[in-house]
Amino acid sequence: MAVSSNTCLASLSSLMLLLLFVTLAVASRTAPSYRSEETGEFQSLKNTTMADKLEEIDTFNEHAVADPEEVVALVHMSIQNSTQRRNLGYFSCGTGNPIDDCWRCDRNWHKNRKRLADCGIGFGRNAIGGKNGRFYVVTDPRDDDPVNPRPGTLRHAVIQEEPLWIIFQRDMVIELKQELIMNSFKTIDGRGANVHIANRACVTIQYVTNIIIHGIHVHDCKPTGNAMVRSSTTHFGWRTMADGDGISIFGASHIWIDHNSLSNCADGLIDAVIGSTAITISNNHFAHHNEVMLLGHSDSYVRDKAMQVTIAFNHFGKGLIQRMPRCRHGYFHVVNNDYTHWEMYAIGGSADPTINSQGNRYAAPANPFAKEVTKRVETAENRWKGWNWRSEGDLLLNGAYFTPSGAGASASYARASSLGAKSSSMVGTITANAGPLSCRRGHQC
Repeated sequence: MAVSSNTCLASLSSLMLLLLFVTLAVASRTAPSYRSEETGEFQSLKNTTMADKLEEIDTFNEHAVADPEEVVALVHMSIQNSTQRRNLGYFSCGTGNPIDDCWRCDRNWHKNRKRLADCGIGFGRNAIGGKNGRFYVVTDPRDDDPVNPRPGTLRHAVIQEEPLWIIFQRDMVIELKQELIMNSFKTIDGRGANVHIANRACVTIQYVTNIIIHGIHVHDCKPTGNAMVRSSTTHFGWRTMADGDGISIFGASHIWIDHNSLSNCADGLIDAVIGSTAITISNNHFAHHNEVMLLGHSDSYVRDKAMQVTIAFNHFGKGLIQRMPRCRHGYFHVVNNDYTHWEMYAIGGSADPTINSQGNRYAAPANPFAKEVTKRVETAENRWKGWNWRSEGDLLLNGAYFTPSGAGASASYARASSLGAKSSSMVGTITANAGPLSCRRGHQC
C-alpha cells in the first residue's frame, strides 16, 4: 500500500520529536516516566506497553526518557506497528458502519468468529448467541426427520440445550421439512460458506433468548405444519400450520438478525410478535416481497407495548411493497437504512407505536400516489395525530415525504433511541455490504 506524503511527514515529525527527547534525556539523565491520564501522576514507563510509552509521554514537562536506545527502539516499533496495521487494512476497511468496523478488519476472522458477539448495536446488542459454547459444524444439509434429526444437520444443532456457535463445513441449500425451532443461546454463522435456507419451511425463534443469525440466505419459505417437530433434546410436539415467514420471532428476547438476505416468502420476511423485545435487525438485504416486516401481534395485544426493536443499516431493495416495518404498540428505532424501493409505503403502524426515524435515505417510487414514507393503518387522523412519529435527519428523495405526528420532543423517544444516528449522507457507504458477506479465510470479509 502506498504511503501518502502527509503520512511520511507525520512520521518524520514524530521521529524528530523523539530524537529531541533523546537529546534532553542525555542532558538531564532523569528517570523514565509518563503522566497518567487517569490520576495525573507520574509513573514508571517500565509498567506500560510500547504503545503507551509513545502515546502518553508528556512533551511539556521536564521529565524526559533517559535511555536513547530505548527511544530509537520505540521509533522502530512505532513504524513497524503502523506498517503492520496498514497491511492488515485497519486504515482502509473502515466504512462508518459500527458493526462491521468492529470485526471485519480482521483477516483471521475465521479464528476469531465469536468476536462478532461483541459487536452488536441497538436494542438487541446484548444478544450473545452461542458465544460461551463450543463450535458445531454442520456437515449435512438434509432434514429427513424433524423429530429425530441426524447429528451434523442444522436442526440437530439448534435443538441442543447447551450454547453453540454453529458454522458450516461447505456451501449448502437446506430445505426444511418443518419449521426450524431454535433453542436458546445459539448462533447460526454462515460466514465462509454460501448457505441457503429455502424453498420449504424456515426459521422459528419461539419463547427463547439470546439468538444471533448471521450471513444466511433465507428465501422462498412456504407454510408447513400439522406435524410433529422437535424443539429441544427433551421435547417434541404437534405444530399447527405455520404462515411461511422467513424468520418468525415469537415471545423471544435478545435477538440479533445481521447480514442476511431475505426474499420471496409466503408471509413476512421477519415477524416479531407476542411480547418479543430487545431485538436488532441490521445489515440485511430485503427484496422481492410484499409484507416485509411485522412488529407487534395485533392492535389488541397490549403486551407488545414493551417491545423495543432497532432496525439499522439495512437495504430495502427491489420488488418490495410495504411494511418496512409495520409496527404496533412498542418503540422502534429506524436508523441509517437505505430505502430504494417501495410500492405502497415504507413505514406503517397502528395502536400508537413510537417510531423514531433518523438518518435514513428514502427514495420514493415514480408513482405520484406512493410518495409518502408513512402510513397509519386503518386509523382516523384524530387518533393518530397524537402518536409519536418523527423524522430527524432523513434524506427524502424523488418527492418522498414523511408525515410526523405527536408532541415533538417526547419522553417516549428515549425508549425508541438505541444508538447514535450517522448522517444520512453516509447511508450509501454504511449499507453498501448489506446481506451475506463474501468471506474467505486469510482475507477481510
